[in-house]
Amino acid sequence: MSYKKITESPSNHNDLELMDTASILAAMNDEDKKIADAVEKVIPQITELVDGLEERFNKGGRLFYIGAGTSGRLGILDASEIPPTFGMPHERVVGLIAGGDTAIRKAVENAEDATNQAWKDLEEHKITAIDVVVGIAASGTTPYVLGGIQEAKANGLLTAGITNNPGSPLAELSEIPIEINVGPEFVTGSTRMKSGTSQKLALNMISTALMIRIGRVKGNKMVNMQLTNDKLVDRGTRYIMEGLNVSYEKAEELLKEFGSVKLAIDSQK
Repeated sequence: MSYKKITESPSNHNDLELMDTASILAAMNDEDKKIADAVEKVIPQITELVDGLEERFNKGGRLFYIGAGTSGRLGILDASEIPPTFGMPHERVVGLIAGGDTAIRKAVENAEDATNQAWKDLEEHKITAIDVVVGIAASGTTPYVLGGIQEAKANGLLTAGITNNPGSPLAELSEIPIEINVGPEFVTGSTRMKSGTSQKLALNMISTALMIRIGRVKGNKMVNMQLTNDKLVDRGTRYIMEGLNVSYEKAEELLKEFGSVKLAIDSQK
């Protein structure tokens, strides 16, 4: 192995079982404070990915996340939040996890070791050269992710890899390596902690910046959100009030008529 596997390095803290609760939490919090700084260092790589995504999205391309375990679940979480938040069709941002939907809740034995499975999963979505595949693996060595990235790259797709081990196979294989070095985990090797949090931050940045760039946000408002409950209807009504300087009643009337904040505001211009 030609690189240091930071995600498996011993914790900076020892004798955890001897700590009282407040000390455990304070030590965890101290470690967590390092995460945002680590993510800041990869903003240039995230920028390159978002710009590449914008170009392909405007041509009808899609974003696919592939991962196993925690990393796979985080990709699915990010993808699942795009339709309600930004009003995009479910098929434009897709999260795939080793082991399939069963693995979202329960670990599927050996699923992450299936090198050829990710590409098979992608092919079910009729993957094309204008799509983008982002592999997520804290270790940077997950066979499911590496196999998917390798095939995607060979077929001309833009590929990126989010990993917490700089110099790992995923970083070496991906066209855009996003290497987030958060240091050793509080509980040695438990990448659901700092590594997972750093991945969540990066995914928030990727998808949100992309949605802003392709026009799904106006000002700072989610004008394309799905109005699926009373809270969101109220939020949408208030957005229209602010955007058009009208009463709550008028804004609510427009929202009911047009079904979205954006359409309601655009109708009055």
